[in-house]
Amino acid sequence: MEYVKLGATGLDVSRICLGCMSYGVPERGTHPWSLTEEQSRPFIKKAVELGINFFDTANAYSDGTSEEIVGKLLGEYGRRDEIVLATKVYLPMGEGPNRRGLSRKAIFTELDNSLRRLGTDYIDLYQIHRFDRHTPIEETLEALHDAVKSGKVRYLGASSMHGYQFAKMLYLADLNGWTRFVSMQNHYNLIYREEEREMLPLCAEEGIGVIPWSPLARGRLTRDWDEVTARTETDGFGRTLYQDSDRVVVDAVAAVAAERGVPRAQVGLAWLLHNPAVTAPIVGATKMSHLDDAVASVGLELSEDEIARLEAPYTPHAVSGF
Repeated sequence: MEYVKLGATGLDVSRICLGCMSYGVPERGTHPWSLTEEQSRPFIKKAVELGINFFDTANAYSDGTSEEIVGKLLGEYGRRDEIVLATKVYLPMGEGPNRRGLSRKAIFTELDNSLRRLGTDYIDLYQIHRFDRHTPIEETLEALHDAVKSGKVRYLGASSMHGYQFAKMLYLADLNGWTRFVSMQNHYNLIYREEEREMLPLCAEEGIGVIPWSPLARGRLTRDWDEVTARTETDGFGRTLYQDSDRVVVDAVAAVAAERGVPRAQVGLAWLLHNPAVTAPIVGATKMSHLDDAVASVGLELSEDEIARLEAPYTPHAVSGF
């Protein structure tokens, strides 16, 4: 495994981040494809053995049970001082009016709840899951700054939003002397490249680490376009992200992978990793081959011709994912 700094920080993270949305109680929340604790166990164990030190979850995944499972299993298989543990806040965690969003009250409440579920006294990377249009930015930023100063959080990260929104948050943090975001978790893959227009250049300019979610387009880049999985049958949000014309990109990945004699997943991830703006794609794993392919992609170097062939079929998309 290779390790790089997360943005402009001194924090070393593996070039693959294990996304933990698939680990949680299936009956809780909106992810019926989630793996139970016992089903998740071998994946966390193998990830640690492969040298992955970066793990990403969220308070809302499977109604908090993802955090519980990930925290417990990392406690068994990893050393806390060697693990970079990331979670998120923003999405609803109950029916009450203050159980969502990025108000000071919500952040402090959900931070303590996440710490309890994860079984730790600090979070390495605490991320805002989305931009909150209903809370003053200053309130959110100062609350996050106070969370860092309390010792409960080491670094701050953000997730999908418009470039101007992220720029404004960075500006206000600098203006007020508050802790800055060090990472952006955004929707970016060969099928959806709209982030190249504003967000990626902004992150490169500001020294922000980029950790894309759905780097394989929810698995679409790993299989034939019309192939159906248990997740695609129930993933309503995923059906809003892509369009039928994207199948030509999938075909291009399949062609390059066949010529190389490697799985398509390795090609899709290697394309992301060749971009100097990308720190570590967040890869989900529900089969052991998913982990093997993710780690192998770190050492797969694509030629300029292969990169051009992979990028050529792309067509612009409406902004999606947030």
